[in-house]
Amino acid sequence: MQSKEMFAGLRVLELASVLAGPSVGQFFAELGAEVIKVENPKTGGDVTRSWKSAGETTDDRSAYFCCCNWGKQSVALDLSKPADLETLKKMVPTMDVVIASYKPGDAEKLGVSYEQLKAINQQLIYGQITGYGSDDVRVGYDAVIQAESGFMDLNGAKDGPPTKMPVALIDVLAAHQLKEGLLLALLHRERTQQGGLVEVSLIQAALSSLANQATNWLVAKKLPTRQGSAHPNIAPYGDVFETKDHKQILLAVGSDRQFEDLMEVLGLSPDGSVRMKPWDLDKFSTNQQRVKNRDELNRLLAGKIQEMNSSDLMAALLAKKIPGGLVQNVQEALAMPVAKEIMLEGDGLKGVRNFVGKMSFAEVMKELSEPPVLES
Repeated sequence: MQSKEMFAGLRVLELASVLAGPSVGQFFAELGAEVIKVENPKTGGDVTRSWKSAGETTDDRSAYFCCCNWGKQSVALDLSKPADLETLKKMVPTMDVVIASYKPGDAEKLGVSYEQLKAINQQLIYGQITGYGSDDVRVGYDAVIQAESGFMDLNGAKDGPPTKMPVALIDVLAAHQLKEGLLLALLHRERTQQGGLVEVSLIQAALSSLANQATNWLVAKKLPTRQGSAHPNIAPYGDVFETKDHKQILLAVGSDRQFEDLMEVLGLSPDGSVRMKPWDLDKFSTNQQRVKNRDELNRLLAGKIQEMNSSDLMAALLAKKIPGGLVQNVQEALAMPVAKEIMLEGDGLKGVRNFVGKMSFAEVMKELSEPPVLES
């Protein structure tokens, strides 16, 4: 009977470290692939094994390392040693996918570039993450890319400094781009029996992910600026207000109808079939007007929201299908039932799945082995 695990029988060789490449490796592991992570024992393996927060008492599987290394085997190889390189090359003929994250030129020096491994396995699919592309030798660091790509300039309080996001989001976005490319390469190989090279750069993944902020400039010629969590094109959307019981609530009102319903919930428009509008039609009746007059609108909303308890307000928003949610910390977020569905656990460690989709034709592995220790 054929396994319902999507990548059962697929073999992946991971020559990557930190977050972007390893998260792609975990993605394949979650869907049934055998993933072998190659780590250099001379340098202590994947550098994130040593990235511990103050007071963290983990073994060489740091909390950071545990975010993207579930379901893998670890093999200690120093590829600068001929014997270890030969060991790796003996593995290549049985591999389907290689994931690498070397600085341009380094893979060739080590003997593990796409062209060098393709000579051993013609059907090999090679996924490479770089910082700035194969022609730029600069090393790619998420924080630097956030600065260069415009993300930091956009992130932070209106009158505050540019702010780095608290997650290495560019790494995460580049990983998703590489996953898509590798899946296309697997489909191409299924049709043609040919392997290939897939390359994703952090800088292009970042620029692509600017999304509407990019077109705010390219199309509307309006240079995006920092404005906290407020949305540049919608109001009230992303704006945060404090309730009577000192909870923070975010609103994400995306239509005029939702706005009218919000005003009813806040007692600014009476219930009933006739929708009277005591608020200023000229200032708030359309989204564009609300964006223009956001500060005045937020003062109006804040005055009413601070008169309501969070539980009552959330119940009223839910009843009217008005988008809004309480601002939660990470502990509160991971305690939600939906989070428990995607939790990983083993050997006293916990993590979160990389892939969270549900498919009628395949299943995500219900259990994964815990992140591996580094071989001595």
